[in-house]
Amino acid sequence: MTNNFLTTIKSLKLIEGCKAAQLYALSSLGPASTSGSGDAGGSGRPQPPPPPKTISLRSGSLYYPHAAPSTSGAFTPEHHLPCGLPVADALEPTLDACLRPVDHIGALAASFRRVSAATAGGDDDLCDAYLEQHALFQSIGDARLLRRSLRAARVHADDPHRRVVLAAWLRYERRENELDPAPPPLAPCTATTPLLECPRAAVFASVSSGVEPVCPCRRPPPTPATPPPQRLRRNTSGAVSEMSEEEEPETNDLWFIIGEEEVACERSCIAALSKPLNTLLYGGFAEAQRDRIDFSRDGITARGMGAVAAYSRHGQVDDFPPDIISQLLAFANKFCCDGLKAACDNKLASMVRGVDDAHSLIEVGLEEASHLLVASCLQAFLRELPKSLTNPDIARLLCSPEGRECLDIAGNASFALYYFLSYVAMEQDLKSNTTVMLLERLNECAELPWQKQLALHQLGCVMLARGEFEDAQEWFEAAVAEGHVYSLAGEARAKYKRGHKYAAYKLMNSVVGDYEEPAGWMYQERSLYCVGKEKQSDLQSATELDPTMTFPYKYRACALLEEDNAASAIAEISKVIGFKMATDCLELRAWFYLALEEYELAVQDVRAILTLDPSYMMFHGRMHGEQLIELLRGQVQQWDMADCWMQLYDRWSAVDDIGSLAVVQQMLSREPGNSSLRFRQSLLLLRLNCQKAAMRSLRYARNSSVHEHERLVYEGWILYDSGHRDEALAKAEQSISLQRSFEAFFLKAYALGDSSLDTESSLSVVQLLEHANSCASDNLRKGQAYNNMGSIFVDCDMLDEAAECYGIALNIKHTRAHQGLARVHYLKNRKQAAFDEMTKLVQIATNSASAYEKRSEYGERDAAKNDLNTATLLDPTRTYPYRYRAAVLMDENKEEEAIAELSGAIAFKPDLQLLHLRAAFFDSMGDTASTMRDCEAALCLDPTNGDTLELYSKASARAEPAS
Repeated sequence: MTNNFLTTIKSLKLIEGCKAAQLYALSSLGPASTSGSGDAGGSGRPQPPPPPKTISLRSGSLYYPHAAPSTSGAFTPEHHLPCGLPVADALEPTLDACLRPVDHIGALAASFRRVSAATAGGDDDLCDAYLEQHALFQSIGDARLLRRSLRAARVHADDPHRRVVLAAWLRYERRENELDPAPPPLAPCTATTPLLECPRAAVFASVSSGVEPVCPCRRPPPTPATPPPQRLRRNTSGAVSEMSEEEEPETNDLWFIIGEEEVACERSCIAALSKPLNTLLYGGFAEAQRDRIDFSRDGITARGMGAVAAYSRHGQVDDFPPDIISQLLAFANKFCCDGLKAACDNKLASMVRGVDDAHSLIEVGLEEASHLLVASCLQAFLRELPKSLTNPDIARLLCSPEGRECLDIAGNASFALYYFLSYVAMEQDLKSNTTVMLLERLNECAELPWQKQLALHQLGCVMLARGEFEDAQEWFEAAVAEGHVYSLAGEARAKYKRGHKYAAYKLMNSVVGDYEEPAGWMYQERSLYCVGKEKQSDLQSATELDPTMTFPYKYRACALLEEDNAASAIAEISKVIGFKMATDCLELRAWFYLALEEYELAVQDVRAILTLDPSYMMFHGRMHGEQLIELLRGQVQQWDMADCWMQLYDRWSAVDDIGSLAVVQQMLSREPGNSSLRFRQSLLLLRLNCQKAAMRSLRYARNSSVHEHERLVYEGWILYDSGHRDEALAKAEQSISLQRSFEAFFLKAYALGDSSLDTESSLSVVQLLEHANSCASDNLRKGQAYNNMGSIFVDCDMLDEAAECYGIALNIKHTRAHQGLARVHYLKNRKQAAFDEMTKLVQIATNSASAYEKRSEYGERDAAKNDLNTATLLDPTRTYPYRYRAAVLMDENKEEEAIAELSGAIAFKPDLQLLHLRAAFFDSMGDTASTMRDCEAALCLDPTNGDTLELYSKASARAEPAS
């Protein structure tokens, strides 16, 4: 079998493919790596197509060159993997293509102060201030913070252009939540469309408000804002005066000759359209004495001039077709008829209902510099991203310098526009010419320091990825000149690629030496230009300062494998996989397993990778994961569906989330249209904090449903996860009315329980869960229902009933119920029993940081410290252990140590609770400046946090007398 397998791999010429490092894409999912995709179309049960590859601004891509076959040592690659093993010294991390301040907390605090100052002063720069926050939040990687900053920027956008851009961006980020079929880009809003994404509210100022309760799409169109022009008359002395409403309109006294046709008009009405026309008809020109004026050479047809005459009398353009309105617009520009131009601009903008309309009208808008019309056309293009960038005409308009100039003349070129466009382009293809051109336009629009830093740094990152190292160095140097210190890492990387290794080392060494408290990335970057113990020392320092960076783990793992220490290599890479589901780390571990001929474990990791990114390619993009699984079919045990269900049950009970994910993926490969399995996949992904991938699976579940009641349940979950609780409840009730099912009752109970309920309401939720368990389902889901019932009983202080529910859940192997039962023991003053109960969970879920963290609540101080230290080792991103240890140190009057404990975590994870606690510590120490700084940074993350606002107010009051 093994020989057949190796022969098959050799036939793919992987050795030749692996001789050169190839860049491949990873995608980001909060802390995980995945990307969304579109949904399958067609009839029957749709198959989920592979999503387009994306490149995260925080993860990016990595090089995995391979070693040549070795002739010594225990591991001989040619015996196990013909393409060899990764070479540690050839690994290279990707630069983050985002702003990365050295003092991130100071930057967040400064951003909060700018927003506060702009709010207090009614400043028009609030939109830009929130866009700056969005740029700062990119390096944090919290999707909620990013969306909140975009929403705030949209609320404070004071012109149609930026409203259009930001509304389209919000819709783009929410594309995974759309139910299929996705609505047309400018379709009227549905009941669940956020108001800030409404296309009409974005374009038309009269209906745009961030606080309006009703979407404009559900109201009649607004009346035109432009009043009809004033009617004028000229008396016998030659003076111009307004005509009263009681007076009868004058008869036609002026004719415009166009070709062989005459258009009858009223002189006073035409003159009222603009000052130039008034001067022409009543001034010292010859036309003032004529009743017939030749307009044959003025670029307007007789029909167009007739429309001008009609508008001059009635002030309306609603009844004219687009071609006539276009002529009116040209006439208005030529003779400075502001009211007519505004009316035409509004009318044409309202006619843009899709991309086809935008294509036909954009040229008119650009030629006549029509702000609203161009904004409306631009909106249609932006809401079709990334597809619209593949259209040559649209790409030429959006990417070229000439296109930007035309948009600028029409008032529709801005930093916000190119920030959005370049963001999308970088996700699609970091190295494309489109990305380069959009970033160049971004740089041209940059005015503020942070905007210049971002544009220049991203240009450097793109050029580095394209292999244009000299250009990359120049862009990075320009970013450094603007004050972006992190771009020094890019400058060093470019120098190294150009053969100047010592110059690169010297540069990064100076960066490390310039700061009293260097950041983790500084040591990581310097390690690239070191060797031996110095390199390992830098990587260790990088991990200590920022344990969330994956490169040090990967390097150490590969180095251990080169030393024939495979078990340690796998343990090293597993450390990061334990808290960060990164596809490149999973691939590396699968590679190690293949080298050791641990094919079952290798396939498990490959299946997990395919769940996160169905289009993922192994071995430098040479082999799709499914193809590798097929090649390994003869090396692993084959399970039928019954075996898979047993495996899933065992792994779910063992709290083996990756193993469960792999089993579900295997089951879906057999039954890709099984909506129930897709739903379970989404639940596992949510547990692993893979939000986007979870939403993708949930959408596939909805699209694969063959029964209406199932589809309604999955639609309800999509709505619930999108923040539409009431709509989700309605879907659950509608599903129950069609057929009683476990999932429908569970959804209804979950949605109702997600609020502060009194005892009676809580017990009604329990009743719904009992109804759920009375319906057909498996023990995996019923165990979850009993666990939820236990939690509700605990909240109602019904501890015996809670213990009974948890006991039933445990009897059907819902292992996480140990945690609930431990809580019951604790509330019954049986602390040791609670500790013992959590020990059972710890023994099963041996690598669960949350289990150790929870057990610490029931242990004595020393035991609690040990558990929390273990939790931090397993998952350094959990904040409770740091806060606990810091509080203990403060109780022991070790103030500096307490601050250092919190500062170590804040350095790589700016967190509201960590910052608030450190601010409180500084406040107790009398350090008002540090208190205010941490409060400001915390409020930048959450401006509504009551405790932080109160502490900030007190610190500010103390600071005022001192100043």
